[in-house]
Amino acid sequence: MSSRSAAPLRIGILGAGAIGGFYGLMLARAGYDVHFLLRSDYQTVKSRGLQMDSAVHGQLQLHPVQAYAQVDQMPACDWLLVGAKTTSNADFAPLINQAAAKGARVVLLQNGLGMEDELRPLLDESLHLLGGLCYICVHRDNTGCIVHQSQGALSLGYHSGPASTEPAQQSIAQEGASLFRTAGLEATLLSNLSFGRWQKLVWNVPYNGLSVLLNAGTQELMADTNSRELIRELMQEVIGAAAACGYALPEGSAERLLKATERMPDYLPSMYHDFSHKRPMELHALYSVPLAAAQAAGAHMPKVQMLLQALCFVQQRNTERAAS
Repeated sequence: MSSRSAAPLRIGILGAGAIGGFYGLMLARAGYDVHFLLRSDYQTVKSRGLQMDSAVHGQLQLHPVQAYAQVDQMPACDWLLVGAKTTSNADFAPLINQAAAKGARVVLLQNGLGMEDELRPLLDESLHLLGGLCYICVHRDNTGCIVHQSQGALSLGYHSGPASTEPAQQSIAQEGASLFRTAGLEATLLSNLSFGRWQKLVWNVPYNGLSVLLNAGTQELMADTNSRELIRELMQEVIGAAAACGYALPEGSAERLLKATERMPDYLPSMYHDFSHKRPMELHALYSVPLAAAQAAGAHMPKVQMLLQALCFVQQRNTERAAS
């Protein structure tokens, strides 16, 4: 980043919910110049700061916070971490363009598939777009406090932008990983972003949707024979679709994830919290796009399709009840 080497590195957080709040707070505590663009939580965060109850890092607070309600109040940032839901990406594109310094690195800290492809045409050509896969159990409680239950590692992969060669792309991803490592977090590089996103879908597809439909956290889902077998079958469908799309995942991936989930503290995934707060669920990026990619490759995911259909029903009902 030689063009801006004389100026201190600025990091912008767009969407300071559980994910954006966690990583932004950790980066700020490490000494980085971090700026938060907030919507509904602006007044709360401005007055009392960001608070986190972490099983790993203890009780943390960032106060004061460099928080903004309007993007034109923010300084231009060298790195932008987008922690908003994928359902907001189209609305966030103009904000990203306005908050970004020329040549900035934009990282989507989101779950799902295809969001980089959909966002890219809406971004300035000078911006580097990366995907970030977060391996973390975190949510916000009713008081706005970030509750961090476990993990916190993330993987970064370059998607598109002015860097045209693989070494240049890996160098930019390495810059990002170094930021998080300085903040005491594990960060790795992805040589293939799409491979990483399919790999993460193996966990996200069953646990997110079933947590909503069955009103259950991970421990309860794993304890029941029927739900556990359904999770395994959904995982296998995703693994098969990934292979058909050219991303053969390691043998035994499903069983390793099942065992890893058993070791986790009881966790309610992000889709559960979106549903319970009557927010739109990320059905497009987590289900519709992978299903379309699988179909185009000649693969079928009938159980995933049924899961999506059921989730569409409950989301529509949730929307109608919230409006009444």
